[in-house]
Amino acid sequence: MSVILRSNRLAVIPLVLLFAAFPTPGYPAPDTKADEQAGALLYRDKGCPQCHGADLAGNKKGPSLADIRNDKAWPAEKITKQITDGGPKMPPFADSLTDQEVSQLVAFLRAKDRPAPPSGPPAPGGPSSN
Repeated sequence: MSVILRSNRLAVIPLVLLFAAFPTPGYPAPDTKADEQAGALLYRDKGCPQCHGADLAGNKKGPSLADIRNDKAWPAEKITKQITDGGPKMPPFADSLTDQEVSQLVAFLRAKDRPAPPSGPPAPGGPSSN
């Protein structure tokens, strides 16, 4: 019996090494720079500057987001929840943003070298085209 168990364990080792050596094809690594740039576009196109300012400095309607990446009270999970569920003065965006879009916005807000939201009118489908 112990010989069978030992040989089964030895057969499993090459499989474990095989799976560890090759990344799972269904889950590619995120492209952080592309996500940050997509988040910058979403920030502009979804109307975020109306409350948080084009430069993320905030205004009368919403707080500054310029230093949110350095604020330990706002980890990525909390930012995600705020965007999707809203807050005291912020509407929820769960119905108007996909999970991927929320992740891209969070990547943009938490980026060390945050890309500037492009200037110009929002893309078709943004808040000003409704």
